[in-house]
Amino acid sequence: MSQTVRILIVDDHAVVRQGTRGLVETAPDIEIVGEAENGAQAVERYRELRPDVVLMDLVMPGMDGADATRAILVEEPSARILLLTASVMDERIFTAIEAGAMGYLSKSAAGKEYVSSIRRIHAGLPAFPPEITQKIVERLQGVRSERWPLAEELTPREEDILRLVAQGMSNRQVADTIHIAEATVRTHVSRILGKLQVKNRVEAALWAVRHRLVDLDSDDTP
Repeated sequence: MSQTVRILIVDDHAVVRQGTRGLVETAPDIEIVGEAENGAQAVERYRELRPDVVLMDLVMPGMDGADATRAILVEEPSARILLLTASVMDERIFTAIEAGAMGYLSKSAAGKEYVSSIRRIHAGLPAFPPEITQKIVERLQGVRSERWPLAEELTPREEDILRLVAQGMSNRQVADTIHIAEATVRTHVSRILGKLQVKNRVEAALWAVRHRLVDLDSDDTP
């Protein structure tokens, strides 16, 4: 099976789409399969192309990136979406992340950061820079308290696994780190999500940060 990552670029400015294309398509494992110029078109193009990763601009006329992210993920919960915006303070970032977007990247980031974030998301790992992670946690302290009640107590093993997941490790990396079977890690992760009452690994990672199971300033993230 090909390891090429198929990308859909979504932005309302043609020059930005072209610039994004130039930043990422030099990577040998990345292929641009389509473009969209607004949110509604992004939803249609996603249905048509089924890309591996969507690079989603947030600020667009009509259906913006947050609404398009939600619409895509309602149809296809496994969709992998990387948000692109010029402002870390844009409220739509939080809306899109709560809908299930797996990462955030500033439009001013270097090409290698685009490629690295795309590869992480394609591997099923969250891709949030430390500064946006901190802002997400601060934002969620109040608005998510009703959805993040006191969790059912985690076992010491589950806490260890959650820390590693929050550092961005895949199930295979977790298994190799603590020397257990990958299938066992999958079982633990499923139980952790249930106990924390969260939908996915991204929300679990944010829960871990909020509850100080991981250090935002740590350099251990792979």
